[in-house]
Amino acid sequence: MYNSKLTEHPFLKNKSWWIILLSSVASAVIGGTTIYILLRSQPSQQNPSSASLSTNNYGNNAVSAQGRIEPQGKVIRLSASNSLGTIKIDKLLVKEGDRVTSNQVVAVLDQYHRLLAALKQAQQQVKVAQANLAKVKAGAKSGEINAQKAQVYRLQAQILGERRTQQANIARLQAQLSNAQTEFRRFQMLYKEGAVEASTFDSKRLELQTAREQLKEAKANLNQTEETLRQQINEAKATLNQIAEVRPTDVQAAQAEVKSAIAAVEKAQAELNLTYVRAPQDGQILKIYTYPGEIIGNEGIADMGQTDQMFVVAEVYETDVSRVRNGQQATITSEAFPGELHGTVTQVSLQVRRQAMFSTDPIADVDRRVVEVKIRLHPTDTKKVTGFTNLQVEVVINTNNHN
Repeated sequence: MYNSKLTEHPFLKNKSWWIILLSSVASAVIGGTTIYILLRSQPSQQNPSSASLSTNNYGNNAVSAQGRIEPQGKVIRLSASNSLGTIKIDKLLVKEGDRVTSNQVVAVLDQYHRLLAALKQAQQQVKVAQANLAKVKAGAKSGEINAQKAQVYRLQAQILGERRTQQANIARLQAQLSNAQTEFRRFQMLYKEGAVEASTFDSKRLELQTAREQLKEAKANLNQTEETLRQQINEAKATLNQIAEVRPTDVQAAQAEVKSAIAAVEKAQAELNLTYVRAPQDGQILKIYTYPGEIIGNEGIADMGQTDQMFVVAEVYETDVSRVRNGQQATITSEAFPGELHGTVTQVSLQVRRQAMFSTDPIADVDRRVVEVKIRLHPTDTKKVTGFTNLQVEVVINTNNHN
């Protein structure tokens, strides 16, 4: 009902007015699209802010960019060695904001006590190996040498005593043999003359044979005794020479044991050193991620940086970077701090990368390629932002000046 009345309005019944209305709408759409395209084609322009005001102050001699504040040398992530596997923090020796010096211990890992015990054991093994080397170099103890010498003397005396005893026995048996031979010859003559019976003669012959056998056996015993004692004397002398001699091969073997033990100490010390997390340089602890008793995750233990000198890393569009040179002055602003910061361009990166920081402009191109430009803040401005690491800022570089 309402629509029918609306269409009956004299204004809408006129076709020329319809044409005018449609033409106006089309013009508005085309105009809006054109403005959007023009805005997208100007990367160096920012939303109205202190940065854009600075750009206006420099005119066409300026490049604006998004940037971030970071310490000199970037933020350093402190963590544990991957070779230790899953580990926990045993002691944390710093807190956020603390100043640390190069090589200062900031944390101790939970494997410290086990690896310390392993180091002490390895050090003790070195002492044992060194004592053994000293013993080898010195040779046997004097008491051992003297005891072995006494053994040699005892055997030499024994062989002399045995020789005298058995030689006396041989002499006695030799005399018995002579008597037996004399008796045998006498009874042999008597037997031939028939003066004695055959049994008596036979007994004398047996006595002669027995005397000969006993003498032969006594001489054999003497030879065997002398041979046995000579062998024992030679063995005793060899043992004496062995314990009294310092052989080069024994010394070399003992030295090798010492070297091996020292290498084990060095390895144990290196493993123990991994349980200390140290600051690689002077700086300030910015953020702590892991506390005692907690497992160290992907974030590591803490972040640190050299906040005595702060830098701004600006992401300059690749189309503008050709205008940027070392020595040019830059102005930095942010809503996080009042006023402006000032610095000097010190480095223009040689690598083009995808943009990582974005402005709040809803129509800004978020897929631009940029080059990082480092800006060293003036000393007075550094002190103002030591607590603003990673803060996003607006940067304007004056391309009309450079040292």
